Formats: sequence, C-alpha cells, structure tokens
Amino acid sequence: HDYLEELADAGIGCLKVEGRKKKPEYVATVTHAYREWLDRLARGEESRPPVDEVEPLVQIFSRGFTSGMLSGRAGRDYITRTQPDNKGRLLGSVIGREGADLLVDVSAPIAPGDGLGFEEPVEGSSATIGCTVTAVRTLNVQNGVYRQALTTRMRVPDAWRVVRTFDGTLMTRAQTSFADVVVPERERVRVDVRVFGHAGAPLKIIWIAGAHSITVQGEVPLAPASKRALDYTQLREQLGRLGESAYALGAVDIAALSDGMFVPVSELNRLRQNAVTALDELRGWEKDAATHAREGAIAAAVLNVGAAPHRDCETNEDGVQLRAIVFNVADALAAAKNGATEIVLDPFLRHPPLPLARVHALRDELTALGVAFRLRTPTIVRPDERKTLNKWLALGLPLLSGHLGLVREQAALGRDVIADYATNVFNPHTAAFLFELGASRIVPSVELTLNEIGQLVTPWHHSSSAGAPFDVLVYGRPEGMTIEHCVLSAAFEREPTTCRDLCVQKHTNVTLTDPAGYTFPVATDSACRNRLLHSRPIDGAEYIAALWRQQIHGFQLLFNMPDEAVGSITQNYRTVLNSAMQGVECDTGMTRRMLGGEFTRGHFMRAV
Repeated sequence: HDYLEELADAGIGCLKVEGRKKKPEYVATVTHAYREWLDRLARGEESRPPVDEVEPLVQIFSRGFTSGMLSGRAGRDYITRTQPDNKGRLLGSVIGREGADLLVDVSAPIAPGDGLGFEEPVEGSSATIGCTVTAVRTLNVQNGVYRQALTTRMRVPDAWRVVRTFDGTLMTRAQTSFADVVVPERERVRVDVRVFGHAGAPLKIIWIAGAHSITVQGEVPLAPASKRALDYTQLREQLGRLGESAYALGAVDIAALSDGMFVPVSELNRLRQNAVTALDELRGWEKDAATHAREGAIAAAVLNVGAAPHRDCETNEDGVQLRAIVFNVADALAAAKNGATEIVLDPFLRHPPLPLARVHALRDELTALGVAFRLRTPTIVRPDERKTLNKWLALGLPLLSGHLGLVREQAALGRDVIADYATNVFNPHTAAFLFELGASRIVPSVELTLNEIGQLVTPWHHSSSAGAPFDVLVYGRPEGMTIEHCVLSAAFEREPTTCRDLCVQKHTNVTLTDPAGYTFPVATDSACRNRLLHSRPIDGAEYIAALWRQQIHGFQLLFNMPDEAVGSITQNYRTVLNSAMQGVECDTGMTRRMLGGEFTRGHFMRAV
C-alpha cells in the first residue's frame, strides 16, 4: 500500500488482490481499503495510507506485511524462520487482577466479541493462552493508553502481552458492508404449455422452451368432474411447481381443453416430471452436440498449430542429440567422452565462474572431439547484471535459455537459441509462439507427462529428419525456484554479495531440509541468488524408447551437483538411447542402481 503512487506512475493499471480460501469478511475489508486508497490517488491526493487505515488489514488476517521486491532485493526481513505467524495485533500487556476482572493496559480499546491471545514476554517462548471477550469495562484513558477490566476466569500472569486475534467490531462492519448485496437467482428457461383434452381421452400437454418442443401424454382418461373441475388456476399451480429445475412456467394455453373435466393431481405431477426429464434430455443433446463441435474445433486448431523453427540445430549423422548441461570443465569433458553430442556450459551456476580463456580452450577441446558447445544463460537478468552477461554473449556461442526476453532478442540477432524448460511450454500454441520468436528448439515443461509431451509435439511430426524440434530433460535436478535472498548469508549474519568466501571456500555444498525430511541442494549463482534444486534427480531412462517413438530425438542430462558421476551416467543414457534408436530392449536401470534408489521418475507417468 505504500507504493501505490509509484505503481501508478510506472503505468500499472490493475492490482490483484489474493483472497484464496479466505472468508468474505477478509475480501470485503481488503477490497474496501484498496478501493479507498486508489480513489484518493485518482483525485490527486498523493499520500501514503495512515496507520489507522492499515490496521484493519493487519487485524482481519495478516501473516505480517512486506513490500516484497518493490524497494529492491529483500533479504532476511523478507524470508524468515518465524513468518508467517498470523498472531494478530499487539495491543499492550496484563497489569494484574481486580476481583474477578483481569486488568490490561492497551493502545486500542477492547470490545465484547473480540478474540484475545496472551503471550509470555520471553523471547523465543511459544507459551500462549486465549479467550473471547464477553464483558469489558474501561477504567480510564491516559496518554492514549486504555486501562480496561476484562471479566474472565482465566488466570494470566502479569506483564504477559495482549494480542487481539479477532476484532469483533471490524468483523461486524465487514459483514454489514455486503449484507444487502442481492445475489441474482439462477437464470431459468421460460417454458410455455398448451393443454389438450376431452372426456374419455388422456390429457396431452405440449411444452415449448425456446426452439425446443416436447409432448407428454397422460395415462388416465379425463372424466366429468363431480367437484372441482380442471381449470387454468389448478393447471398453473401444478405445472408451475418446477422446483430446482432449469425452467420457469410462462403462458398456459387451455383453449383446447374441454370444460368441466377432472384428472387426479398425481397425474398432473407425473406429466410435469416427465416433461422436465424430456426437456433436459433434448437440451442435453443440443449441449452435447455443441460440446462435440467445440472439442472438434479445438482438435483442429491444435492439429493446425505449427511454425517452422527459426533454424535447425546442428545434429550428428544419426539425428540424435544428447545434451549434457554442466558447470565445470571436468564434467564437460567427462560427458563429451562418454556419448554426449553437445555440451551446454552454465558458467553462472556456482562460484567462481570459469575464466573466459578456459572457456575458449574448452571449446577447442570439444571441437577436436566432434562435440558441439553451447552456453546456458540465467533465467533472471536484472538491468545492472546485463554488463556481466554481455561478455559471455560476446563469445558467439549458441544458447540454451529459460529467459523469454533473451530467447527473442538473441534469436533476432541470428543466434541459435534453444528455449529451456523455464519458459514453461505446456501446449502446442505456446510452442508455436516460441518458434515464432525464433527458438530453434524447445524443452517442454518438466511437469508434463509422457502422454502430454506426445500431444505437445504431434503438430511437428515429420517436420525434420532429426525428429520434432524438442528436447526432453531425462536426467538431473531441475531448479524448483530461484530465490533472491541468499540463505547462506542469512545463516551467518552476512551481507549478500559481499560474502563469497562462504559459498566459494567454506560451504560449497548447502542444503535445506523440509519438515518431511527431504533435503534440497542450494546453489548460489553468480548474481548471489539461490537456485533451489529438486531433492532427488529425475531418472527418465525407462521412458526414452517411448519418447523416441513420439519422434523426440533430443534429450537433456542436467549435472548441477558437485562430484556427480557424469561420465558413467552419460554413458548409461547413450546406451539406452542407442537401443531405442535400434528398437531393441536394454537395461534402463543402470543409473538408478548407481543412485542407490535415490531418484524420482518425475512427472512422466503422473500428473502434477
């Protein structure tokens, strides 16, 4: 809320308010506050919201506020061990008892219906008790401090903190704000009826709902009435009882009904129920037809998707591409000597980056081995980091990039750019768009199943002798997220970007362990961001044959951990890939045995 003026000046025209799994009172309070502040800004009243207007947001439901990254890269105040806490608003402290009352000094008055929590005033203590206020008296007010007496049997030690966890007045005000909102009823389909009948013949009713018309006929013959005769009023009453159906009774035409006839009410009810069932079925057929037409249109649109890649990557004679992504020279050569057709160097992954002279030498060594060479870019590049990136781009190497802007920019300059999995390609339309931007190949999202990958690449079947222009990541630990805040610097109370002795020398292998016991490696990259890697490497060897049949001829191996068995794993995958190309079975469990069972199959056979 403190940055609304700056956001408006930056050209932002819409704000998003998160309200998932929140009560309507929360939505009402937050929406009302931001609506007021935006209207005030539109009137030219350029001032930050005062504390008393922000307090309702704190009280209605708060995990603590942060401006996120709006003021720059936030650190330990943004990601902490204690947030979110959702404790409520701290009001004051307990000062003692007076008879049956608990005495408190608070900065804002407590009212009946409020929920209170009492916390031990000891740093790190989790001791807490609470209650709902039923009765309260204000004894005096001095210098903005309210001394109040709460009627409660609860025994709370002196000096314990008083926290309001539930503001009854705020909740009532929020409920009142939307209490009079009229929720429109479900729109119903008007149905008109025409009634036919004479003595000795069953009743017949035609029901007309727009373009649909059905006829229902009774089983009981009409007979002269001895008491109440069938008339307009009775027909309207019985036929109009359409309950929760999709219909509302319109006109009732009884011109073709003989006077003085009688039929049991049960018969009218049965006819009405049969009519509703028949109309639902008739309209359902129409809906099904529309659905089938829509599905057909979607299928046609998907089949018609397809844009030629910007340019084909270089391939070896058999058309297969096995790319090994590495971050050091030793791993690059190990992969190259054991079957990789291309080495992708990520010099930004860990400290320190390779000297440019060593990269030139590596390129020459790979060329001598007949192995292609490519550079992987970061997925986040801030303006002040572009200068560092430019010296690597100046090498003129082909690129693998999860940065959409770099894919477009560098492809437009004529460079061979593969769009990495971080570009989040889930469907053929997105793939076509990236090809239009200039991507030579695409690595689909690692969250796709085997079948979904097949659906994605279908429009590009037979587009090239080298197969569809897609690579699939079949081994390694994808980056689950990139964290702006360095957890290593926080752990040692150091300032990020000035503590590289930690990640370069003292603590080269950092991990985070979640409450379930899973350990996630953390790699500090060249911009001092943390790349949180998957807990276990994906091993997709068993799916390579199926991927090959889907015309996937490009595969990625991701080596981003120190001391991985790069050569052996690359050789294992080359063996499996050769067998898939020849259409013969082979042992796909070699890598899994090397990993000692510490692997995941990824999403190949199950959805996210």
